Amino acid sequence: MSVARVTEVSAGSKKSFEDAVEVGVKRASETLKNVEGAWVQDQKVIIKDGKIVEYRVALKVTFVLE
Repeated sequence: MSVARVTEVSAGSKKSFEDAVEVGVKRASETLKNVEGAWVQDQKVIIKDGKIVEYRVALKVTFVLE
């Protein structure tokens, strides 16, 4: 039987929400062992002068404890 833990990660991208998710998952995988899944808890954009300048996501990342 395995035990998993969930941690929160925030990530941003100037390209898209999808890219922000990829940035967050990549970074979490560099730090945490046994990353098995993630889901987007929240999305938001940063706007300056009426234009989107950054896409941000709040992720819940699941990893299995050793």
